[in-house]
Amino acid sequence: MDSRPLALVTGAAHRLGRAFAEELSRAGYAVLLHYWTSQSAAQSTAGELRAAGTPVFLWRGDLTDPVSIEAMFSEVDRIPHRLGVLVNSAGLLRTGDARRLHVDEWDAILDLNLRAPFLCAKEAAGRMTSGGLIVNITDVGARKSWSRFPAYSVSKAGLEALTGVLARAYAPDIRVNAIAPGLVLRSAETSEDEWTRLVERLPLRRAGSTQEIAAALQFLLENEYVTGQILVIDGGYSLLG
Repeated sequence: MDSRPLALVTGAAHRLGRAFAEELSRAGYAVLLHYWTSQSAAQSTAGELRAAGTPVFLWRGDLTDPVSIEAMFSEVDRIPHRLGVLVNSAGLLRTGDARRLHVDEWDAILDLNLRAPFLCAKEAAGRMTSGGLIVNITDVGARKSWSRFPAYSVSKAGLEALTGVLARAYAPDIRVNAIAPGLVLRSAETSEDEWTRLVERLPLRRAGSTQEIAAALQFLLENEYVTGQILVIDGGYSLLG
């Protein structure tokens, strides 16, 4: 088996997932890029990393399907690199009204944002025989009651709770932490005017960069005495009432 360890990043085609893949590439990992619908972006990310000399593998799969998750980790077993890092970055953000939210919409968000990280962590831990790191990507919204995003907020709050549970379950050999970004990349669910209003309320008065969020992953890679923690990188958003 190749001595370079493997990092699996879910939702790695673009946005924050891509930034995490790039950070892991710089840190000397081979990278397995998971994606679902963004094939062109995934291939572009893979090409960039390969040009930098990183061994890159692509996997397309629907993480709301447990069978697809099992298949992805079967692919991990075929890759000639030992799994050392899992970053659960894939997520789904949708607006909704808790009074009228259909069960199918609820399940779609919870299945991807909460159940999939649990199942991926379980599969990964069984393969991290020499230790490893699992990082869940949550959201500053996990600690806010966002009425426009009921299922999303609940899923991220659950993911933060899961982080602590898994940190205790997999210690001492596997560390489990989370990164909770604030306002970094505007989603399609947020208008430009609303985004500007939100950013101007921040104590630091600017949106964060993907590089600043990826730096939190670098910290977790390097500091092996951190587990069960939620690193909030939000420009002061969590200070607001």
